[in-house]
Amino acid sequence: MADHNEFGKLAEEMAVKYLEDLKYKILARNYRFMKAEIDIIAEFENELVVVEVKARNSDAFIEPQEAINKKKMRLLISAANDFSENYKHDLNTRFDVITILPDEQNKLEITHIINAFLSIDGN
Repeated sequence: MADHNEFGKLAEEMAVKYLEDLKYKILARNYRFMKAEIDIIAEFENELVVVEVKARNSDAFIEPQEAINKKKMRLLISAANDFSENYKHDLNTRFDVITILPDEQNKLEITHIINAFLSIDGN
């Protein structure tokens, strides 16, 4: 269990560094609202970017981003709404996913999925 948690922390650190290298301004990490937690909230090119980090340290049956079901999306959307209500800038919100998976040489590889899903009421 501890190894899984440590790998998750490493993956989030990698994602933050990746985003910072691309000039994203990190606003919050592990933002909690009710039952929801947003891994990373950033600002980039006049958008509020909500980032879910999904990682696997081995081959798995499903891609990490497929683990984000509709319930998880609704939780992320509600937490993003709460954050944006308290944030002093009026920005459009976008939902991204960063996946971290080992490649053929077992080196961790980052994939950034921009606009991974949309915030649509009722979905």
